[in-house]
Amino acid sequence: MTSLSDIRSTFLDFYARNGHEKVASSPLVPRNDPTLMFTNSGMVQFKNRFTGVEQGPYQRATTSQKCVRAGGKHNDLDNVGYTARHHTFFEMLGNFSFGDYFKNEAIPYAWDLLTKDFGINKDKLLVTVYHTDDEAAEIWKKVGGLTDDKIIRIPTDDNFWRMGPTGPCGPCTEIFYDHGDKIWGGPPGSPDEDGDRFIEIWNVVFMQNEQHADGSMTPLDMQSIDTGMGLERIGALLQGKHDNYDTDLMRALIEASAHATNVDPDGDGNTHHRVIADHLRSTSFLIAEGVLPSNEGRGYVLRRIMRRAMRHAHLLGAKDPVMHKLVPELITQMGAAYPELGQGQRLIEETLLNEEIRFKTTLDRGLKLLDDEVSGLAEGGELPGAAAFKLYDTFGFPLDLTQDALREKGLGVDTDGFDAAMAEQKAKARAAWSGTGAEADASVWFDVADQHGTTDFLGYDTLSAEGQIVALIVDGASAKTAKGEVQVALNQTPFYAESGGQVGDAGIIKTESGAVEITDTKKVAGVFIHIGKVVSGEIKTGQGASLVVDADRRTAIQANHSATHLLNEALRNVLGDHIAQKGSLNAPDRLRFDFSHNAAVSLDDLAKVEREVNALIRQNTAVETRIMTPDDARGLGAQALFGEKYGDEVRVVSMGQLAGSGKGADGMTYSLELCGGTHVDRLGEIGAFVTLGDSASSAGVRRIEALTGQAALDYLREQDHRLAAVANVLKAPAADVADRVKALMDERKALANEVAQLRRDVAMGGGGDAAPVDAKVNGMGFVGQVMQGVSGKDLPALVDQFKDRIGSGVVLLIADAGGKAAVAAGVTKDLTDKVSAVDVLRAAVPLLGGKGGGGRADMAQGGGASAENADAAIAAAKTYLEGL
Repeated sequence: MTSLSDIRSTFLDFYARNGHEKVASSPLVPRNDPTLMFTNSGMVQFKNRFTGVEQGPYQRATTSQKCVRAGGKHNDLDNVGYTARHHTFFEMLGNFSFGDYFKNEAIPYAWDLLTKDFGINKDKLLVTVYHTDDEAAEIWKKVGGLTDDKIIRIPTDDNFWRMGPTGPCGPCTEIFYDHGDKIWGGPPGSPDEDGDRFIEIWNVVFMQNEQHADGSMTPLDMQSIDTGMGLERIGALLQGKHDNYDTDLMRALIEASAHATNVDPDGDGNTHHRVIADHLRSTSFLIAEGVLPSNEGRGYVLRRIMRRAMRHAHLLGAKDPVMHKLVPELITQMGAAYPELGQGQRLIEETLLNEEIRFKTTLDRGLKLLDDEVSGLAEGGELPGAAAFKLYDTFGFPLDLTQDALREKGLGVDTDGFDAAMAEQKAKARAAWSGTGAEADASVWFDVADQHGTTDFLGYDTLSAEGQIVALIVDGASAKTAKGEVQVALNQTPFYAESGGQVGDAGIIKTESGAVEITDTKKVAGVFIHIGKVVSGEIKTGQGASLVVDADRRTAIQANHSATHLLNEALRNVLGDHIAQKGSLNAPDRLRFDFSHNAAVSLDDLAKVEREVNALIRQNTAVETRIMTPDDARGLGAQALFGEKYGDEVRVVSMGQLAGSGKGADGMTYSLELCGGTHVDRLGEIGAFVTLGDSASSAGVRRIEALTGQAALDYLREQDHRLAAVANVLKAPAADVADRVKALMDERKALANEVAQLRRDVAMGGGGDAAPVDAKVNGMGFVGQVMQGVSGKDLPALVDQFKDRIGSGVVLLIADAGGKAAVAAGVTKDLTDKVSAVDVLRAAVPLLGGKGGGGRADMAQGGGASAENADAAIAAAKTYLEGL
């Protein structure tokens, strides 16, 4: 039997022999088509090649493209498991020509591959063509020897393909296989065409025209080929099956489901096994690409698929989670062709397990509520919308899951009532947000979220993508077009919005009519707000846009963010487990980390922290992300980042391996933190780590600033240059600079002390207009003197010397300190019960423009705006003493 893996290889090898480039499957989340939720055909990744927007190194390509159809326009979810050929995930085999070959080559390629390489009986094949495409019909006659009855002309859009309302388009030819008259159904275009006798296996599009807005159509300068053949369909045919689920790959997954649930794969539970097998593929591939279950956008569709499969496992009687157990078999079947499955195995398994555990805890209660609500409904009745919303809001039942469960009972759901309940909840959320005191004009983004939904973030694995502009805000109000300052919302974006200490991304957004330079990205109500300025032309709502993040800036930010995680753990290791993050900043030029600690971090401890972080960087291990519940993450010892809000599922980022550390679930993980930010792929990308020092941030909180990568190297080089400059001035080797500077400082201090003493000696021998040393005021000795050539800090020592000279009495000294007055007053100890130096000081300083002073009864200091009235100040002090 030919396996699906062999069929895939045969197809790709055939076209490679005929000059086609083998191109890897593009992601399931489209980077170049913002109108699509998921990649749903092989041509999606080549859209810009077909329209001429992009050029490439090859003119022929062949792919096996992974596709998902489970949301939006192409939604096969409800039919999966109940029909022979519907899937949420499938592979599309295709060959493409970008202005190279056309009908005369495309049709022979298809015929030769099917009849020769795949060995299909040509008598079983028939084709359709667009009713006016005589050229294609003649080629089929010539190449395949087909008679007119096997070339069916179709006058409808079934055989005319369009990219959209405008743009490239053209007729197509479809190839059908006749399974024989034992199966009911008629050929395409007949009244019985919906039967299963004639099955379409391949579609070849001749992209030869351009559709214009006025309805006219003109030939394209570059005529191209776009084909698509479902691997599962051709696989069923080549394996002699009439059902895609009977192919080797799908059968292996079905049997794995049967083994995990201990339920016969071909008995009454067959449909349930089929749903599980199909949904396992779509969920695993989406998770491997970073799509995570949520209540919005792509994450919501993923959750719908996951929970639909989990409900079918429940119907099989499974008591324990099942889905995660099937991942190894999926990797066995598809891992060689799609290595991302193996690379993401742990992430896939943990996400499936956590979702199924959480869903199982509420499933029974939800189904009981559902049974109670519908117990009185007659067949054909509807579940009230409020009840359906409660199932969604309280028990996590997506609406379509409720509809699926009720369909088996012949019941429906009041969807209008559900929508009304959803709107009421959003209104309450908006009111609660407004009550926080945040900026009122930001409420406009709640309107955007209500109308267009939240923004899908693509930036974990790409820095460029295409998006569609859904809203423009100019001067706080919604606008259709924008020039100058603007805030832009799109349906999807690779720009990271400021959160958890990581600053928002910057970059460029371009449309066909203008370009915006983005300087920052923020987030409100799940909408990413791209803040910038239109630098050319204008932009409009509804436009498709090319989004490019400033890669150098993001790279630097990621390095700082990853280093912050390492710094957090290193501080705990060096200073103790009491360390807790109190704030952080991860910017492109530096990182800042605030943490609880009651003392300054010593230079030795800072050096230990720095060495430990750099050792981890040199280790260059991969940075891994896992998805789990917050409780499970904390159970593993994961640290929560300050200011981060966590939902039902969290991203857990692990960094570094340290044997015997006792950290993490395996005793080997160095850093384990809950974090929604972006990070380096490997620790070596941080480059280097240098601390700039420790300082106080607030009471009991210290702050460390640091640099990474090129900024760290530049800083170290600058420090070397400064050290070399100092060494050159000192005429000493760099290694001796510290000793030489210390010697100079000691010498300077000794000289300063000597100069100060000389100043005091001169001052003690100076004169002035003040009272002589032996003056008496109210029976007390008094010295009141203006000092020349001394500073304010010299005055206390001079006061003490005058006190010693007079033995008993009061001293008031005033110095001109850089244009301002410095004042000191002293009272000998025998008089402090009678007079206070503070009072003497306060009697004098108002005349100097001062407002008082302070000190003890025997010594007080103060100052004033000017020493110009020093004599009057001394006189005022004397007057005060005379009044005692």
